[in-house]
Order: sequence, then C-alpha cells, then structure tokens
Amino acid sequence: MSLPGTLYKTAILLALFSITAACSWIEIGSFQHEGKYMTLVLALVFLACTLGAVALVWITVRRKWWSPITAPIYALMQGVFVGFASVGMDRRFPGIAIQAVGLTIAISLCLIVAYRRGFIRVTESFNKKLGVATAGVLVYYIGSLAIALASRHTLYKIIGGVPGILISVVVVAIAGMSLVSNFDFAVQFSREKFPKYMEWYAALGLLVTLLWLYLETLDLLSKARRAEGQ
Repeated sequence: MSLPGTLYKTAILLALFSITAACSWIEIGSFQHEGKYMTLVLALVFLACTLGAVALVWITVRRKWWSPITAPIYALMQGVFVGFASVGMDRRFPGIAIQAVGLTIAISLCLIVAYRRGFIRVTESFNKKLGVATAGVLVYYIGSLAIALASRHTLYKIIGGVPGILISVVVVAIAGMSLVSNFDFAVQFSREKFPKYMEWYAALGLLVTLLWLYLETLDLLSKARRAEGQ
C-alpha cells in the first residue's frame, strides 16, 4: 500500500461516481413527463442504490480484502443517489449543485493542506472525539427522520431557519474532520506497508466522507437559500 496508489484509486472511484451521477442527472430530466409509472421506477432505483451503497460499506468494513470489487460498485451506486438528490435540489434552487461542488472542493483542499502543514493533528484523542461527534450526528439524522415522518411542518419549525443553518455548519465541520481523519488513515497505513488492497479500502473511506461533505454542504446552502427567501 502506498499513498500515491491510494490517491490514484480515489481518482478512479471519483471518475466512476461522476459518470453515474451525470447519467442520473440527465435521465431524471428526460423522464420527468413520463407519468407515475416511470416516477415509481426512478424511486425504486434511487432506493435500491441507497440501500445497496450502505450495505456495501458495511460488508467492506468486515471484508476489507473485497474492497477492490465493492469500492467501485459503491461509487457507481452513490453516483445515482447523489445525482438524483442534486437534480432535485437544483430544480428548487437553480445553480445550487455547482455551488455545493465548488464549496466541497475548496473545503477539502483547505483541510488537506492544513493537515499536511501540521495545523490539524490527528491523534487518538482526536479520533475518539470525532467518533462521539459522528455518533451524535447519526442520532440527529434518525431523530430528524422520525420527526419528518410525523410532520414535515414540525420538522421545519425545529431545524429550519437560523438554528438549522447552525446545525448544518456543525455537521459540515464534522464531515470535514472525518475527511482529514480518513486521509491520515491512508498516510499512516501506507507507512506500515499494508497489503495493496488496502488502497481501495482507504480510497472508499475518502469517497464516503467526500460525498457526506458534499451532501451536507448542499443541505447547508439550501437552508441558506430558504432563509433568504423568507
């Protein structure tokens, strides 16, 4: 395992992700007037890719040597998921998707540069605190889903407006720190000369956190747009 090899594998995963994301963006536009049947088909594809991607990550964590196969499949599935999510948000707030992409790239580059310069140090304590914060975000997601199922109006009252924006800023920060932690994982494991397949495993971790950062950035920008419109 080497760091250049991991970055190369990450680039491959991003390329695969971009292909299916672009295809899903185009296809959902061509099917928008095809009726309820096609809408149902798209919804089922979206759900299958979402659940399939989660299952692949779960499997890969337990079977790391499968990562050369599971990581590319995950990238393809997540491209469909993110493409659908992005086009839906972009129709509501024109131009927001490209803004989220640009902001995600800028945040990622700044964080990696800060890590390489020594401004951010990934220690055992750092990772423990990050784990607790990530668990808190997961609880927040589950709670938000439960409230949304009960009443969307109630959800908007709780996490809408300025409080919602502040929450999103915190989650974006946690996602960014997770990206740094995964990059440090790749650096440390490359020094220990782990097996070559670990490049795919580390690349998968980087892709997962990059997509999480993008989706949270997209959500943050959408909340800001809604606040402006009030």
